[in-house]
Amino acid sequence: MTAPFALKRIHHVAYRCNDAKETVEWYARVLGMTYTTAFAEDKVPSTGEDDPYMHVFLDCGGGNVLAFFELPNQQPMGRDPNTPAWVQHLAFAVEDEAALLAAKAHIEGQGIDVLGPTWHGIFKSIYFFDPNGHRVELACDIGTAEQYTELRRVAPLMLEEWSQTKRAPRHAEWLHREPGKDQ
Repeated sequence: MTAPFALKRIHHVAYRCNDAKETVEWYARVLGMTYTTAFAEDKVPSTGEDDPYMHVFLDCGGGNVLAFFELPNQQPMGRDPNTPAWVQHLAFAVEDEAALLAAKAHIEGQGIDVLGPTWHGIFKSIYFFDPNGHRVELACDIGTAEQYTELRRVAPLMLEEWSQTKRAPRHAEWLHREPGKDQ
């Protein structure tokens, strides 16, 4: 079944932050994002609730926008205690491995702990946390056209097997063998 409309892109993705100004400054300094827009209201337009907020928007390239809400009258930010910290994250693409390594050096130079690069078969990533506790990933693609084609082919098979067994299917076993590393 297809929808009677076509999506163009993600308009924005919104997360909560502890401090809007600190968050805007951090994303500009650490990741080079441009702060573009802010909305501030005392009442929520969609619900009419009295809940002051600052909503800030950052251009993260390619027509993509990352947004944050500061909610001073709400309980302090938390995270789902039943979801591991590595699951929910923001992932951004960089051009290549050289850019990934340059990003790692720049981010570590800001005094931020960085994990990686981590090999994922068709891309490599680094990971770190923003000042709000959100995990951030930078990734560069390293796969071949043939590898991406094969992954598209086996994706339905993998999903079906996972659905039945809740164990990792091995239709793309080659993804788990990093060249030059002993298994």
